[in-house]
Amino acid sequence: MAQSTKVNAFFESQPVGQWFVLHFLRPLGRWAFIMPLLIVNAVVVIIPSVTGILYAFTDWSGVGDANWIGLANFQKLFQDDIFFKAFSNNVIYTALFLTLPIMLGLLGAYLLAGVTRGQVIYRLIYFIPYMFSSVINTQIWRYLLHPKYGIGAALADIGITFLDFPIFGRRDTALYGIVFVDGWHWWGFLVVIYLAAMSQVDKELYEVARLDGASRFQQFRFVTLPSIRPTLIFTILIIFIGTTLVFDHVYILTGGGPAHASEVMATYLYTQAFQNFDVGYAASIGVMLALWVSVPLCAFYYLRRRGWEI
Repeated sequence: MAQSTKVNAFFESQPVGQWFVLHFLRPLGRWAFIMPLLIVNAVVVIIPSVTGILYAFTDWSGVGDANWIGLANFQKLFQDDIFFKAFSNNVIYTALFLTLPIMLGLLGAYLLAGVTRGQVIYRLIYFIPYMFSSVINTQIWRYLLHPKYGIGAALADIGITFLDFPIFGRRDTALYGIVFVDGWHWWGFLVVIYLAAMSQVDKELYEVARLDGASRFQQFRFVTLPSIRPTLIFTILIIFIGTTLVFDHVYILTGGGPAHASEVMATYLYTQAFQNFDVGYAASIGVMLALWVSVPLCAFYYLRRRGWEI
């Protein structure tokens, strides 16, 4: 170690050695640390992404050679009624998730913030649904909402019939039933996230607001919400991305049916790639998914550039 230190000191004492150390050895050392991460990222993310974009311009079944067909897949895509149905379902899914779960999460966090004893237990209770995997979550609700053995049938036996129908088997309710199940799985996570953000708000702000005669709602509106805005915008961003890429709940509960009533872009992509073996067309759907997900990312970047604290 001492000998190595002397060698480095000698090189750094010489003009050529200083240039060699500053412009070669130190950058090389930094790249040596980051190179494993870059290699993994290239293999797992960059190469598959570029390959998927290239396959979007081909006619490929997943086996054999891919034939270059240019923009034919995208022309077919913009004439595909099922794709537009799936896209509209994604928009509805996202709109519902950006309202009800966020409102319930804020309400639960605000009520829980006033609890001084046993708050950890309440946090755990709220967080338990999020700890379940999507498979377990969907199976629980599949049985709870079963048209013959679930809640609806039990209520129908005592004369309450508003749930006595197959929620996941009707075109007008299948998508909303999935949103309810996924929202139940997700909103407890929002409660914990918002509660953590609210606990960091300066208590003196609430004292000043109370002295000024602000009601609890006004304190929440003018103190709490502005203070947790970075967390709120972050959750909006991940909800937008997550609901755009939603697959598991839809696939397990309905498979996109009945008659594509609950079809979303991810399940339609899966159908085209692994059931119809039209990988090129599925890749074009994937490109559209990536473009749609980039919308909130660009908005997030724009707001950061404008100086928003998010």
